[in-house]
Amino acid sequence: MIAPPELPSEFHYPQDSDTRFSSDTDFSEAPDVSINPTKGKGGKKGKKAAGEKGKGAGGAGRMNGHYQENGMENLMLFEVVKMGKSAMQSVVDDWIEAYKNDRDMALLDLINFFIQCSGCKGVVSGEMFRNMQNSEIIRRMTEEFDEDSGDYPLTMAGPLWKKFKGSFCEFIAVLVRQCQYSIIYDEYLMDTVISLLTGLSDSQVRAFRHTSTLAAMKLMTALVNVALNLSINMDNTQRQYETERNKMVAKRANDRLELLLQKRKELQENQDEIENMMNAIFKGVFVHRYRDAIAEIRAITIEEIGMWMKLYSDAFLNDSYLKYVGWTMHDKQGEVRLKCLTALQGLYYNRELNTRLELFTSRFKDRIVSMTLDKEYDVAVQAIKLLTLVLHSTDEVLSPEDCENVYHLVYSAHRPVAIAAGEFLFKKLFSTREPEEEGAPKRRGRQSPNANLIKTTVFFFLESELHEHAAYLVDSLWESGADLLKDWECMTSLLLDDPVPGEEALTDRQETALIEIMLCTVRQAAECHPPIGRGTGKRVMTAKEKKTQLDDRTRMTELFAVALPPLLAKYSIDSEKVTNLLQLPQFFDLDIYTTGRLEKHLEALLRQIREMVEKHTDTEVLEMCSKTYHALSNEEFTIFNRVDIARSQLLDEMVDKFNRLLEDFLQEGEEPDEDDAYQVLSTLKRITAFHNAHDLSQWDLFSSNFKLLNTGIENGDMPEQIVVHALQCTHYVILWHLAKVSEGSHRKEDMVSLRKQMRMFCLMCQRYLTNVNTTVKEQAFTILCDVLLVFSHQMVSGGREQLEPLVYSPDDSLQTELLSFILHHVFIDQDDDSGSTDGQQDDEAAKIEALHKRRNLLAGYCKLIIYNVVEMNTGADIFKQYMRYYNDYGDIIKETMSKTRQIDKIQCAKTLILSLQQLFNEMLSELGTGFDRSSSAFCGIKELARRFSLTFGLDQVKTRDAIAMLHKDGIEFAFKEPSPQGEGNPPLHLAFLDILSEFSSKLMRQDKRTVHMYLERFMTFQMALQREDCWLPLISYRNSLQAGGDDDNMSVVSGYSSRGSSVRSKKTKAATPTATVAAAKRKLPEAEESSSGSTDVSWQQQTMQTPVMMPSPHLTSTMMRGPGDMRGDVKRGRDDSYMGVYALPSDSQQQPHPHTLPQTPQLHQTPIDYNTQVTWMLAQRQQEEVRQQQERAMNYAKLRTNLQQVIRRGTGLMEEDEEPIVEDVMMSSEGRMEDLNEGMDFDTMDIDLNRRERSELKPDYFDPGSIMDES
Repeated sequence: MIAPPELPSEFHYPQDSDTRFSSDTDFSEAPDVSINPTKGKGGKKGKKAAGEKGKGAGGAGRMNGHYQENGMENLMLFEVVKMGKSAMQSVVDDWIEAYKNDRDMALLDLINFFIQCSGCKGVVSGEMFRNMQNSEIIRRMTEEFDEDSGDYPLTMAGPLWKKFKGSFCEFIAVLVRQCQYSIIYDEYLMDTVISLLTGLSDSQVRAFRHTSTLAAMKLMTALVNVALNLSINMDNTQRQYETERNKMVAKRANDRLELLLQKRKELQENQDEIENMMNAIFKGVFVHRYRDAIAEIRAITIEEIGMWMKLYSDAFLNDSYLKYVGWTMHDKQGEVRLKCLTALQGLYYNRELNTRLELFTSRFKDRIVSMTLDKEYDVAVQAIKLLTLVLHSTDEVLSPEDCENVYHLVYSAHRPVAIAAGEFLFKKLFSTREPEEEGAPKRRGRQSPNANLIKTTVFFFLESELHEHAAYLVDSLWESGADLLKDWECMTSLLLDDPVPGEEALTDRQETALIEIMLCTVRQAAECHPPIGRGTGKRVMTAKEKKTQLDDRTRMTELFAVALPPLLAKYSIDSEKVTNLLQLPQFFDLDIYTTGRLEKHLEALLRQIREMVEKHTDTEVLEMCSKTYHALSNEEFTIFNRVDIARSQLLDEMVDKFNRLLEDFLQEGEEPDEDDAYQVLSTLKRITAFHNAHDLSQWDLFSSNFKLLNTGIENGDMPEQIVVHALQCTHYVILWHLAKVSEGSHRKEDMVSLRKQMRMFCLMCQRYLTNVNTTVKEQAFTILCDVLLVFSHQMVSGGREQLEPLVYSPDDSLQTELLSFILHHVFIDQDDDSGSTDGQQDDEAAKIEALHKRRNLLAGYCKLIIYNVVEMNTGADIFKQYMRYYNDYGDIIKETMSKTRQIDKIQCAKTLILSLQQLFNEMLSELGTGFDRSSSAFCGIKELARRFSLTFGLDQVKTRDAIAMLHKDGIEFAFKEPSPQGEGNPPLHLAFLDILSEFSSKLMRQDKRTVHMYLERFMTFQMALQREDCWLPLISYRNSLQAGGDDDNMSVVSGYSSRGSSVRSKKTKAATPTATVAAAKRKLPEAEESSSGSTDVSWQQQTMQTPVMMPSPHLTSTMMRGPGDMRGDVKRGRDDSYMGVYALPSDSQQQPHPHTLPQTPQLHQTPIDYNTQVTWMLAQRQQEEVRQQQERAMNYAKLRTNLQQVIRRGTGLMEEDEEPIVEDVMMSSEGRMEDLNEGMDFDTMDIDLNRRERSELKPDYFDPGSIMDES
């Protein structure tokens, strides 16, 4: 073992290893490092005398405030390493030569090289090097870091810096390798470098710590190589010495013995010196940095200790060093755990080292096994590979439970994990093959060595109980066991040949599994891509892979063309086996039938397929027979005529039989018996299965099927399966007819015929929507959705205008029936779905299947909404179920909302608000008008509104129009119905405003003001006076429209009035209202600029009451207020006009009573209360008589007189800047807009900065003419 270090240095190497940074303070001062008071032996690095470092002192100069010596050499050394030049050897040789000439200057260059590699701008001068301790130098360099950037060379981006790490490590390795025979032992170079790197690695600056740790670890690795060479040389020298000493005395060369003894002594001294250096680095750097706060630093240490143990196992491969790797496997960062596993892989790969790893394996085996389930897939892959190496080295370490934990990972969706697990499985189960005797003929088929391995694969597949995932098992084993999996001859032999005496035959379940595995191997070989769910898609194959694919397809075709007919004959009555076997021809190279003279086998295959059609009525078997005929009926191959003749004969017989049976079936006056119904159904199922893949238009199946369906409607006793397949078959007839017309047959007769058939069929499906049988209704609904979608207006896109006569739009009655079907068959509870689960309510699988069916029904209808086949507002009935059925259909409904918003934002918003209105009406009908707004029903609607609001996203500009329309419709709905209790009570739907407020946050600030103005149109005089709980929705909604308006450039103060406040200055004489407007406009920018800096902080702390804002254009109408109010306005400036109702300071600090009547304000009077101001404002809008206007004019004059006495100048305001905007209480609210327009005739800045933004909204959103008619 390496001896403890005795390296004289400025640093003590503490035994305590608890140094770990919990934070990464890059620019803190480096901590003081303990200074060794003893300077060490003679020439070793301690604190050097002046003479030792004085050789290069003469050339010192100033650069950037630092002493720099030999600066060009510094630059060259760093630049060469940074650029990754290939001449690293010559650069190191030049530095060594410089070191031999002046070691202090060369060492100074090397020190500055490490400083520069850390990203530090500082330079260590010769004076600093001579007179400062390392800790002081590091502290000085810490101060030179750029605090604005945390980047340094090891972390910088770009191709140049990516290569820097490799070049940096290479430089250190080359440096040590070139110095290993002389300079490294001078007790100066290595002592200085190790001391510096140890100090830097203990710095709180991440760049220093990271760079120096990397340098120290690479230096250690280089020293390990030196120590390894010394050890080898010592062994060689010892052997030479022993050999020479064992010679006879006469032949012994004493001089050579002395020389060998001297050489061994010298090597031993060098070995001791290297071990001291390694101990110094290990205890001074590694022990502290393997627990560093930075994951990259921890990863470096673990990676390098793995190299040491691998290179110099005699010294490092023991439990004293392995424990660090074992502990670090619990690291919270994946990259560190990954380094642990890769380090261990290098050790377990060498079987000679296994005996030294036994204790470690037993101690940390469980941790390695658990890492196969690591959340980082890369770590899991390497853990499985490590266990594979452990398994390869010794089969006794891993228990069956450990292996089971890895086995199931072959079914992982992550392909690298699955492939690694497949390799482990192959090593464990398939690595032992039966040895074949030399010279003996190679056994094939059932007697081949692979037979037992294939059986083992089948057994494993069945025991895993994941029988639907054979493709994933095959894909996992493909890379490690492709030769085994492609032994199709052995597989067919196991299925067809009888077992030899003493051999156990495969059971029926095992044969089924073997056929499924065989099919998956054929598909994998033919398609060369992983199954669905693994991989990102098809990759480009190499030339070698393409050749392998062609060879495999040829071989499989030659084999299965012969073996498939007897396999089908053997398993003809087993539906599952036949279904899998019939898929094999899809992967054939059909040319082989001709080039290989295998026509007779093709005839045998066609006969077997015909027999399958005649024997089976199972839909899966029939559809697979149809697909097989389709795969063989390729016009590019010469076998097409043979297949086409066989297919046509089969179809002729089936259609003739169907027409004959149908005629007898429909002509019977009494109810048909079960045998006749079964014959009709089985024949119809065969025709339907073939019509899916083959064009049967020449047999005119529409008439017979339509007659069958019409009879079912009239009599109502048609068996459900006959109706289901008749609907499906007729659907195929329509689609094949459309395909024929679309491909070029534009004859008028064809178009008229198709249009007639399609409309008749849609009407028939609509009639079946009311059938008593759920299965029939679901089939009719599904097909009807498909037909409506295919024949929608979308079909004329892409230059197919000739198909426009075929476009069919459902009428209102059909849309209503479709929606009703969805509401009654999709949005139901699980326990209510008795028809779809065949009475198996407790069967979980049946419930899942029923849910899957309902999801498909809902998706079919949602596609009609998305493609505008049905009215978008019908989606309201779907959207309102979003919260209640979120777990079952939430993803479908959310995607539908997203798609409809992309098509028409406005209509989508109207649909969303309509769904909320429907829920609100349903709640009213259930709970009555006196419902509690804290009830679960109301809260549920409000939560749904919040969810709808979230779907609009964060971009308010894109959704501006939609949100505005949503608020418009919501306001109209809230005030549409008057109160049943009569006038004076809140409207019936007023509580809907509470729901509507969930969308207020999506309004842009200027639009909130416009929506507020629109809300005012529906308010009456009495509404603003009410403060009862029943009016809280109105108050909360108005508050939501005023939130976030602090920055609006309008003279509006929440709580006093919807019109804000403004006052004329002392200098302004009496003027007409129009002149007042003009003056107000001219003064606004000045008031904003001058008052922004004089805002009183105390106003921000005022008590706020419920704000009531009714924004208007430029001038506002506010009731009179006390002098404190006006002082507050001037001091606060215009930007704070949205803070709410201010409790203005007065002598009494008394809050106004909410029902105080308006009084003429006097100087120092208590501020006017909230309701009084609102009452006054609304009175102006309702009273139009001349006498009332004259009274308001008098009050206005009094207000101006009082205000002129109390206005205080704001800090920094000049006399002419004191004039705030004047309020004109003479204008009625109805005539205010016209008066404002008259006041805009002059050329000056428009103070209504929101007018332009409001004009961006469509003009009819808030047009009085667009208000909903109450009738």
